[in-house]
Amino acid sequence: MSTSNVTFYERVEDALGNDTLQTALDRTTTALRNNRNNAIGSLPEAEALRDHARKIRAHTIANLDKYLIQFVENVEKMGGTVFFAADAEEANDYILKLAAEKEVKTVVKSKSMVSEELEIREEMEERGIHVVETDLGEYIIQVADEKPSHLIAPAIHQTRESVAELFQKELGATDEEIDSVANMTDFARRQMRRDFMSADMGITGCNFAVAETGGITLVMNEGNGRLSTTTPPIHVVTMGMERIVPTVEDLGVMLQILARSATGQKISVYSNLVTGPRRPHEPDGADEYHVVIIDNGRSNLLGGELAEILYCIRCGACLNACPVYQSVGGHAYGSVYPGPVGAVVTPGLYGVDPWSELPNASSLCGACEEVCPVRINIPRMLLKLREEVNEKGHNPAWLTGGLKMYAFAAQRPGLFKFGGRMSGIATNIIGKDGWIKRLPGPLSAWTDHRDFPTFAKKSFSQRWKEERGS
Repeated sequence: MSTSNVTFYERVEDALGNDTLQTALDRTTTALRNNRNNAIGSLPEAEALRDHARKIRAHTIANLDKYLIQFVENVEKMGGTVFFAADAEEANDYILKLAAEKEVKTVVKSKSMVSEELEIREEMEERGIHVVETDLGEYIIQVADEKPSHLIAPAIHQTRESVAELFQKELGATDEEIDSVANMTDFARRQMRRDFMSADMGITGCNFAVAETGGITLVMNEGNGRLSTTTPPIHVVTMGMERIVPTVEDLGVMLQILARSATGQKISVYSNLVTGPRRPHEPDGADEYHVVIIDNGRSNLLGGELAEILYCIRCGACLNACPVYQSVGGHAYGSVYPGPVGAVVTPGLYGVDPWSELPNASSLCGACEEVCPVRINIPRMLLKLREEVNEKGHNPAWLTGGLKMYAFAAQRPGLFKFGGRMSGIATNIIGKDGWIKRLPGPLSAWTDHRDFPTFAKKSFSQRWKEERGS
């Protein structure tokens, strides 16, 4: 995963000034957030189920080696092939060699965040292979030559109006074909259908792998996943090594909370369980079944203070609840994984040096932890990463110096009290009606968008002494 030459803060400025993006974010995150709240609210004993789901994820990650071994054994018993890839390069090399060996010309690809992480579509296209994204949101951003901006709604940054314009400009859609969402969906479906029928390979992700059966589960609201796994002769699964549950019963728990947290549905329209290649007596299914299990930095998190982020089931609820994501969208993060989860996953997998800005892309309000179906404590991990960012000297000089000055004063009660009194006097002089409209230098980043409250004229201890006389 590569970083952009444009800084996070420059991307944020672009996002805040993009009216189309702001409209799209307001429409979609609000709807997803409300749907999630209603769906969780209607689930009997929802909080107990979330606790149980967290225990499943914690147990699985603590015993990941055991369950991966069991999963591989069961895949191979069914006639499938498993390849462990240490990084994106190894994963892509395996898939590209397989495609070359089988003379693959056309690939249909269902939605997969891991495949975005690998950039496998781009790698295949460079070699002349025709690759079609078959999830509608992914198809839209492929046509627009963009990256996804949300975990479950990759084209969340687009409005229905902008998609209509895109289809007309890039694909030659008629006025009738773009005059409603339903017609645009039908138009895209017709474009994809011929590729499903002629594809030599299907590439999918993996919402959950089941250790006891060797099967994988694809959760989606479109039939593209099922078509991608059954019509081409070769099915390749790209799977993050943490995306596994021990049993089918555990899978049932996860499916109850995934759709509710993601889209507000009781269950997604399609929950596909794929267990290996086509058997001789079966009319449909791939002749070859390959599972590529990807590490790509995940093993570095195991046993550490960021291991909890591997509990994530990629529902996207934390993005919809996050005030930062709601304001700037996914592209501002510069990573495949945006939002609160991305602010931990990205520097966790690839190091804080190239991603030092992301842990600060949070207000630490705790909304992400509150809505997470498995109660991941994202704020705690963000603070840990901020500490690492500071230790490595990535904070700006004014912030580092300011924190040192504060620490110096905070350890000297007399100086701290004096500083508090002076701050109260100074801020009330430059402020009006309890608010400061403009601050100097780097502090203007705050007042450019909102007012800053003046300090109290008297500290709590001063008022205590005056009222209590001690």
